[in-house]
Amino acid sequence: MGRRRRGRDLHGWMIVDKPAGVTSNGVVGQVRRLTGAAKVGHGGTLDPLATGVLPLAFGEATKTVSYAMDGRKVYRFTVRWGVARTTDDAEGEVADTSPARPDADAIRAALGGFVGEIEQVPPRFSAGKVDGRRAYDLARADVEVDIAPRRIVVHRFELRRTIDADHAEFEVESGKGAYMRSLARDLAVVLGTVGHIARLRRTAVGRFSEADAISLDKLQALGHHAALDDYLLPVETALDDIPALALTDPEARRLCNGQPVSLLAVARRSPLSGIPQGATVCAMADGRPVALARIEGGEVRPVRVLNL
Repeated sequence: MGRRRRGRDLHGWMIVDKPAGVTSNGVVGQVRRLTGAAKVGHGGTLDPLATGVLPLAFGEATKTVSYAMDGRKVYRFTVRWGVARTTDDAEGEVADTSPARPDADAIRAALGGFVGEIEQVPPRFSAGKVDGRRAYDLARADVEVDIAPRRIVVHRFELRRTIDADHAEFEVESGKGAYMRSLARDLAVVLGTVGHIARLRRTAVGRFSEADAISLDKLQALGHHAALDDYLLPVETALDDIPALALTDPEARRLCNGQPVSLLAVARRSPLSGIPQGATVCAMADGRPVALARIEGGEVRPVRVLNL
C-alpha cells in the first residue's frame, strides 16, 4: 500500500495570474505552500517571461488536465522587429539584426498565411524532446539539432496596434501546442526582417479567463487556508465542453469500480443525441462528477474515476 501524500485534500481548480520572472512550476510550489494542498499541478506551461492565466489543478482535478487544456487559448503579445534572439523572446542573446521595419498594411496582409492548420517549428529553447532530451537542454549545451515541424491550428491572428516602428502588438487564438514565439519569429521572416517576442500574456485557456484569475500577491496577502479555499473552482468547471451524462447511484458505483454501464439504460432516461461513438463524457451522479468515461459500442466505459 502506497504512502498517503501529506497535506490537505483539496479538489478543484485555482486560476492564477502568473507574474513575469517565475516559472510555472515555481507558481505551483508557492501555491502548494500557501494552501497546504497535498497535490497540485498546472495546466499549460507559461514561459518565465510570460504572464497571465495559469490554471492550477488540485487533487482529483489533476486527472482532468489533459481534457481541460485541449480547449482554445488566447494570447496577447508584443513583437520587437529588427532583432532576433536565440530564445525567440527577450531573454535570449542577440542572434541577428535587420534594418527592415514592416508597416501596418504589410503586417495585416501577411497574417492570413498564419491562420488555419499550419506547420510550425518549435523554438530551440522549448520543452519538446529531441532524441529523448529536452530541446532547451540541448540548446543550452550548444548542440545543433533539427527540430521537426508540427501541425498546429491558429483560429485567429490579429494586429491590435503598431506601437512604434520597432514594436507591434498582436492577439492570437490558437489550439493546443502552438508556440507564440515561433509565430512571432516566422511572421518577421515573412515580412522581410527578424524579430522576437518582447512581451507575452495569456488571457484565456479553455473556459478560464483573466476574470477568473487571482494574483500571487493577493494569495500571499490572504495568507490563511479558509480564505484561499474560496478561490477554488469545482473540478467540473474545466469540463464545460465535455457532454455530461447523468447516472443513477448504482450505475455510478459500477462505473467507479471499473465496470461499464449499459448505454441503453442511460438513453431510456435521457436522449443522447449529439454524443457520437468514441466521445468522452463526464459521468455525473447527484450533481457531482464521478468519472470521465467513453461511449463505446453499447456501453459507457470508465476512463478516469474521480474520487470526490
